Amino acid sequence: MNLRLRSATVALLCGSALLATATASTEPERFADEVAERHDLDAGHLRTVLAAAEHDERVLERIASPAEGLPWHDYREIFLTEERLEAGLGYWAEHQDLLAEIHDEHRVPEPVILAILGVESYYGTRRGDHRVLDALTTLGFSDHPRAGFFRDELEAFLLLSAENEWDATEPTGSYAGALGKPQFIPSSYRAYAVDQDGDGRRDLLDNPADAAGSAAHYLARHGWEPDAPVARAVEAEGSAWRDALAATDRPVAPRQSVDELAGLGVEVPDELDGDTPAALIELEGEDGTELWLTLQNFYVLTRYNHSALYAMAVHQLAEALAREHAE
Repeated sequence: MNLRLRSATVALLCGSALLATATASTEPERFADEVAERHDLDAGHLRTVLAAAEHDERVLERIASPAEGLPWHDYREIFLTEERLEAGLGYWAEHQDLLAEIHDEHRVPEPVILAILGVESYYGTRRGDHRVLDALTTLGFSDHPRAGFFRDELEAFLLLSAENEWDATEPTGSYAGALGKPQFIPSSYRAYAVDQDGDGRRDLLDNPADAAGSAAHYLARHGWEPDAPVARAVEAEGSAWRDALAATDRPVAPRQSVDELAGLGVEVPDELDGDTPAALIELEGEDGTELWLTLQNFYVLTRYNHSALYAMAVHQLAEALAREHAE
């Protein structure tokens, strides 16, 4: 390569690198301006907030290998522990009147509310160690397949911070940007959080009443059926039932009737009416596969977190809490 051609190539490469750097550095600024225009906010302030965000490599590592990717028996061991059960019973004793009030208002059982808080944040004591701002900017301005979703959540977080007069650089949460005792993503916080104690604020970070009430409200708004079952372990004959298995990495909607599943060889419980909508999932148990008939309330739990493993952990922790509390 002659000297003139090499110099031109170097200049071109340097120019491309500078352009890429400039594009990367201005993308959050453009985002700040767009959010400010859409919501009549101070663009300069939003630019300053986003400029304070730091890339968090741990976020990318954790989202690439979530606990929900484990086999069910390993996932279960994380959440179904004696320590978590005892902590839940203690939390129940401390907030018994509050939880009863929330049950009366939202018609979601106390053990289910507790199990949500127990799985999500160990009853509010483990709420994540990532700055929410860092997590959402890291994911939102990356090549992650759901980068658009996380930019939307970043926008919701900036609005949430403005509405609550937060310093947006301070709240911490999960690697996916969920925050508070019930671990709501920012858009869910804005849509479903409630002021349970009537103090004029919806505080999911430090207020036990608002946190528990909001978890119950979320389930109720997504179709929780009072006094209805969640899931039942079943067995099946033959192999026709395999065609009915639902995926476990997305909300498990009950799309078939109990009678239809029975016709495929599933041995359904007598307590369920034949026209009850249901789904069928298979999980990896420690001693082999487990077959579960899941119902509307299980579907609602998978709306909170799209993993069937998560929903099953909440369901089984709730059942354990109810048993122990009754003794």
